[in-house]
Amino acid sequence: MTTVVVVDDHRLVRAGLRTIIDASSDLRVVGEAGDGAEAVAVVGEVAPDVVLMDLSMPGVDGIEAIRRLRATGATPPVVVLTSFAEADRVRDAVEAGAIGYLLKDSEPGDVLDAVRAAAAGHAPLDPRVARALLPSAERRPSGPALSDREREVLAHVARGQANKQIARALGISERTVKVHLGNVFRQLGVGDRTSAALWARDHGID
Repeated sequence: MTTVVVVDDHRLVRAGLRTIIDASSDLRVVGEAGDGAEAVAVVGEVAPDVVLMDLSMPGVDGIEAIRRLRATGATPPVVVLTSFAEADRVRDAVEAGAIGYLLKDSEPGDVLDAVRAAAAGHAPLDPRVARALLPSAERRPSGPALSDREREVLAHVARGQANKQIARALGISERTVKVHLGNVFRQLGVGDRTSAALWARDHGID
């Protein structure tokens, strides 16, 4: 059973999400919060597997709440569920530590799938906001000179695989995978796996 904390300043939204989540056989809501400060406290108390986090809330907003969770050492994957798709908001949330980003008009099934994906270590992203995480045209290297091995590693990252899985698939050590990833990030002009995966998919590397 995957446990979830729902964070949103609208009680009706929280109730709706609880109904959808608790109706599934493998997910259960174990806590709710109406603002970011309360979210940090609730997550500390119940230690959920996944947090569904709104961004726009009074007092401590969602982005600051994500930062505070990381600062306290509470590291459940956070999936943002918000109405905002602006590039700056998306980037701020991901840089703060969010693993996924969905819009509130998503289908209920997509929300459930995103929670399951986050619990499994993947990065669920609404296609409508995914491009906001790609390097901008002026920062994106033209034709990065990736080696064959670096392209292989990047392809596995695009499939959502962890370093251990990539190492096993390619017959190399996890340390070597990390070295290749560092080179890939530098050449693509990105700073994290999610952005690298999005770049790879956008350029047909998968």
